[in-house]
Amino acid sequence: MPDRAGLQVADELTSFVEIEVLPGLGLAPEDFWQGAADILDRFAPKNRALLDTRDELQAVIDDWWSARRGQPLDVAEQTAFLQQIGYLVDAPAPFQVGTQNVDAEVATLAGPQLVVPSLNARFVLNAANARWGSLYDALYGTDALGDLPPPGGYDQARGARVVAQAKAFLDEAVPLAGGSWADLREPSGGIELKDPSQYAGQRDEGARHIRLFRHNGLHIEVVFDRSHPVGATDPSGIADVVLEAALSTIVDLEDSVAAVDAEDKVAAYRNWLGLMTGALSETFDKGGRAMTRTLNADRTYQTPGGGELSLPGRSLLFVRNVGHLMTTPAIHLADGSEAPEGIVDAILTSLIGLYDLRRLGRYRNSREGSIYIVKPKMHGPAEAAFTSALFDAVEDLLGLPRHTIKVGVMDEERRTSANLAACIAAVKDRIVFINTGFLDRTGDEIHTAMQAGPMIRKGEIKGSKWIAAYEARNVAIGLACGLNGRAQIGKGMWAAPDRMAEMLEQKAAHPRTGANTAWVPSPTAATLHALHYHQTDVFALRDEIASRPVPGLEDLLTLPLAQGRNWTEAEVVQELENNAQGLLGYVVRWVDQGVGCSKVPDIHDVGLMEDRATLRISSQHMANWLLHGVCTRDQVEAALLKMAAKVDAQNAGDPLYTPMASDPDRSLAFQAARALVFEGVEQPNGYTEPLLHAFRLRVKGEA
Repeated sequence: MPDRAGLQVADELTSFVEIEVLPGLGLAPEDFWQGAADILDRFAPKNRALLDTRDELQAVIDDWWSARRGQPLDVAEQTAFLQQIGYLVDAPAPFQVGTQNVDAEVATLAGPQLVVPSLNARFVLNAANARWGSLYDALYGTDALGDLPPPGGYDQARGARVVAQAKAFLDEAVPLAGGSWADLREPSGGIELKDPSQYAGQRDEGARHIRLFRHNGLHIEVVFDRSHPVGATDPSGIADVVLEAALSTIVDLEDSVAAVDAEDKVAAYRNWLGLMTGALSETFDKGGRAMTRTLNADRTYQTPGGGELSLPGRSLLFVRNVGHLMTTPAIHLADGSEAPEGIVDAILTSLIGLYDLRRLGRYRNSREGSIYIVKPKMHGPAEAAFTSALFDAVEDLLGLPRHTIKVGVMDEERRTSANLAACIAAVKDRIVFINTGFLDRTGDEIHTAMQAGPMIRKGEIKGSKWIAAYEARNVAIGLACGLNGRAQIGKGMWAAPDRMAEMLEQKAAHPRTGANTAWVPSPTAATLHALHYHQTDVFALRDEIASRPVPGLEDLLTLPLAQGRNWTEAEVVQELENNAQGLLGYVVRWVDQGVGCSKVPDIHDVGLMEDRATLRISSQHMANWLLHGVCTRDQVEAALLKMAAKVDAQNAGDPLYTPMASDPDRSLAFQAARALVFEGVEQPNGYTEPLLHAFRLRVKGEA
């Protein structure tokens, strides 16, 4: 590993930075590495100290719960204890965030958000290009109409249902001055709207005539094209309705990727670089044909006044760095230890972001001159303050004005939820995003109170009192702190990409909470979820929502304990097998193939988008029941073995898959799953990364 300013940097990373990144920015390698070394020297010890504080608090909490095991839950007593040990801090005096130079997609618009693994260039491009999506395609190709399309070619009857539904949407979002869009005939004299101000512009491309409309801040294209098979039979010649959909996308270096060494990290950084320069492309086979995907260009229109309107062709891109826990072998410090991965991410993703800030790329990402970094898995305000100070140092290294680097705070750990206002205050001049993450938040709920007693069944936790308080407090506190008009308030993921009818029914609730974004699992889902932001004007709701009192801590701190609950053996086995199947289905792809996020069949063969957060719940829940004697070690082993066979069968069509059940002792994936359960109590905050990384590195070493 070459020496760079006292750092030992892996060959792959050295070459990437010095050959692919720095020359285009005109930066000297020696200056960059010296600056990076100085930041690591300053912040690595602080990072370690914060992790020590986590461990110390957890040990005190474990002892406290152990001493009270079996007693009725007293929330007031728990609250006083958490205040005494510094887990709960005093709420700050009322304040308003001061974030400046925030793009409209974050601050003043409401729409879907995608999260995409940075290691998959094709997926990254698909997500970035999901700013616009065909409503016709989304309705036709999914179960959004209540059923799936029949096999074979285009089905005229289904097409007619799609057109009818799309025109019904237009009647609601962009009503005509008279009549319905279904009755519209060839509009030679233009389209008369009930509200003429909704007409935003037009573009003509030969036989295609595109008319642009605006509703609730979002744009809608109506495409008239008589040369198109659909437009040829439509009374008005409408061939498609295209929605502005995924306003923003998070390019993920964290939960959805398996990046365990310098090779993996460089691959992820290289895709981020390709997005910032606009040069990212991917060639792949589709139906026997080679296809190349690149970033979409911006879309231009002629405005009613004769001017030109340009709209982004791509999502506004965030990058999600890793949290404070993990280190990376890509860089070793002077003492020989691995560098904190989150610090390295902050330096390198911001460095790459200079291509956008300096307008060196083919396209603009942030028109307001900001770099957007989502920071996950922070525990409390001290860790948020650490992140802000780290970003200060990175800005100084790169010569950026203060608060150029914006931060998204994921409210997914119990100590952050309980101290959310103080966390926001710690980053108040750079915050642009908060959101709830049910999966990680539940994993931390279980681990923090691991010693308190057995938890209720996993499926019942969604109905817990603390969940409702968590979701409500997130929005209420965000609005009270002034995030309206300056930042996103987000909600979590819809995990079933094949169940769009159900998503359309359930995810409509997210905008009604006052959240101006929510996560979806695919570009198609983004197009359909965009309908919800036409149904609900999020910003119009917020004054009323903000007038409600902020829910207190009592419900949030009410644990999902199974007090006095006794389950039958059949119920215990059912719960173990459900957890074990989800655990193994995800772990086997992560460890054996390096796939950090994919559609994993659940125990009922329903495909769910899984990442490490779902794994954290399953492993911690099983560890909790094992600790408290709800189940035995033999029952866990039996569930793992039985479900290994099921997962093997579910993956039988994958030529890259290595079965587990035939030889579980030799399967590193199976051993990783076992370790996640049987060592779950000892894992830091219940995180799965340390064990996953260790087993994945063994697989890569044996390859």
